[in-house]
Amino acid sequence: MSALAKNTRATVVPCIRYRDEHAAIEWLCRAFGFEKRLIVPNDDGTIAHAELSFGNGMIMIGSLPGSEFSTYVIVSDVDAVYAQAKAAGAEIVRELKNEDHGRGMTCRDLDGHLWSFGNYDPW
Repeated sequence: MSALAKNTRATVVPCIRYRDEHAAIEWLCRAFGFEKRLIVPNDDGTIAHAELSFGNGMIMIGSLPGSEFSTYVIVSDVDAVYAQAKAAGAEIVRELKNEDHGRGMTCRDLDGHLWSFGNYDPW
């Protein structure tokens, strides 16, 4: 296991954004058997963040706009990942930041895909 990976149930979590995230959440649960773990609404009624589990896996859901797909990686040392990504030429789109749920950052890979790294462990 990578020295930067946090010792947790699963360390890589796909994140998907939908135009109608409420309908998507209900459909994913009904069609595929996902279970709602956490739903965080925005003041305007959209979903700021949702976590749906399936066995030992999870997906995170949010509303558009933005990239329709990204990946969240749970790490033990966000600052080390930030330094490593920056040194490798990753485009930093959200600088290191402490939030109520933990410390994190977001960058783009060579093809522009979003990758978020943080010490927030949804498990």
